[in-house]
Amino acid sequence: MARFKVAIVIPAYNEEDTIGDVSKSVKKYGDVIVVNDASCDSTRMMALQSGSIVINHARNKGYDEALNSGFIEANKRGYDAVITFDADGQHSYEAIGEYITHLKNGKDLVLGVRPSPARVAEWIFMLYTRVKFNWKDPLCGMKGYSMHLYRKQGYFDSYGSIGTELSVFALTNKYSYAQLNIDINKRKGSPRFYSKLTSNWHITRSLIKLFLRV
Repeated sequence: MARFKVAIVIPAYNEEDTIGDVSKSVKKYGDVIVVNDASCDSTRMMALQSGSIVINHARNKGYDEALNSGFIEANKRGYDAVITFDADGQHSYEAIGEYITHLKNGKDLVLGVRPSPARVAEWIFMLYTRVKFNWKDPLCGMKGYSMHLYRKQGYFDSYGSIGTELSVFALTNKYSYAQLNIDINKRKGSPRFYSKLTSNWHITRSLIKLFLRV
């Protein structure tokens, strides 16, 4: 039987303090693809030293475009599944094994559920997706996807959905999925991709776009 190939895609922007340890902690579960989103620090070097595959953006493109690049690379390399994982050390790597079990057993989508959201706009987004899709935590960055699902849509994100568009495609079209409770660790420093105010704006904008699409 052919080996089930998993890529763990980690978008990273100025995460030199954590990316090395995070990459090493998850590499026993699959190949690690770090997308260095034009970091100004030593994120690229630390990721390479950890043994990760590193994709570099020449300019900063943001969270969704970093994930897009990771999925494109995973598709080129013929992986069976992708698990997205944050570079800041907040996600608990011990849950990855359970994600892989669900994906190997035929689930197309595995959705992480955090103990609680971090921002006001997330509560609003969460309320909408709970009512619409029974989706408990849309903005948890730790998700698992079959590459079959990715290839059906043909892309990961097209409008800056903060990592939700492919999941919405799966839920709308009745693909099989599971939701898993995960632990969250305290991150080091402040969020790199967006500030608190900017995050709330991006989340609100993405929710409006989602509402108009479905």
